[in-house]
Amino acid sequence: MQFAPLASVKHRVMIGAPLPFNVYNADHSLLLAAGKAIDTAEQFDALTTRGVLVDLDELLDPVDVARRAPSAMLQAIWTESRERMVAAMRSPLTPGFGERLEHAIGPLEALVQRDPDLAILQVMRQEHHPRREYGIRHSMRASVVGLLIASRMGWSGEDSNIAIKCALTMNLAMLELQGVLAASVAEPDATQRREIITHPMRSRRMLESAGITDERWLRAVEQHHEQPDGKGYPAGTTEVSEIASLVRCADIYAATVGERQGREPLAPDRALRRLYMSEPNNPYAAALVKELGLYPPGTFVSLASGEAGIVIRRGPTITTPVVVAMTNRYRQPLPEPARRDTSLPGYGVSSVVPARDLPIQIKPQTMTAILAL
Repeated sequence: MQFAPLASVKHRVMIGAPLPFNVYNADHSLLLAAGKAIDTAEQFDALTTRGVLVDLDELLDPVDVARRAPSAMLQAIWTESRERMVAAMRSPLTPGFGERLEHAIGPLEALVQRDPDLAILQVMRQEHHPRREYGIRHSMRASVVGLLIASRMGWSGEDSNIAIKCALTMNLAMLELQGVLAASVAEPDATQRREIITHPMRSRRMLESAGITDERWLRAVEQHHEQPDGKGYPAGTTEVSEIASLVRCADIYAATVGERQGREPLAPDRALRRLYMSEPNNPYAAALVKELGLYPPGTFVSLASGEAGIVIRRGPTITTPVVVAMTNRYRQPLPEPARRDTSLPGYGVSSVVPARDLPIQIKPQTMTAILAL
């Protein structure tokens, strides 16, 4: 084992996010296991002053980990990636924000490229998190959807990367308000509506204050609620960047399938139909329909057999996904989940089923086993 000071790899440590490697005492005994977090900058400084070490063999870049890890580990790596992104986004006005965001984006891109079906499942899964993180996690879901659309349309890596950055930072100025609104059943009041209308420009100014100078990124953030017909906001312009238009589509879809207080998430098939029918000439909506299918991974469905289960993979057509049946026709849990081919007449998808209507609870470890079927 070869050791190096923790200070030499400080760019790999995000305060509050899971450590990607073990941290050792000077005598090489384990101090902090990988997955634990260094909670404050003061704690990090104390550790480096103490002379703690890392094992060079453990310093695989998170992007390489996402590309090389066994399939059974990918769900856990997704969890780590989300926590890394949340940590990067919590302090957008502190020095080094752009660099922290870049380090967090790399593994996210690698995970989406390696297994798009698993990436879609992350978008569709409904998990409860602290209110203050709602906006960040919505932006992450929108960034995944945006990357999938960009891939379907054959965008370059550079354009896709800017789209991800825009989706992640489009709501910087209203992250706290998003959490408030998600937890409320009331309509926004006048003050909140003003915050909503002005947040694209305010988010751009926050990025500029953080040292971001990429005009394509800044413009896309400023325009992510604009529409080609001039009915968007805040400026009502008709000259909208392609990146902003793509991100608006991803944002709308991620919001409609997301859960919030007092509003059930829209079923994925209905969300896609609504988006496509509202803008039938929108190329990004059409690409999204083709990319996700009507029943994306993570959707709970009822089959012609009467069974119910969860979509785990897209199929050969937008209406024939791969499903793992979890219940029998009487909605009783099956002894063992069973993979079903929905292209066969007896197992076609009948409808989308709300998760609350099924007597099953899928935990992360259960999901890993299901995905392996």
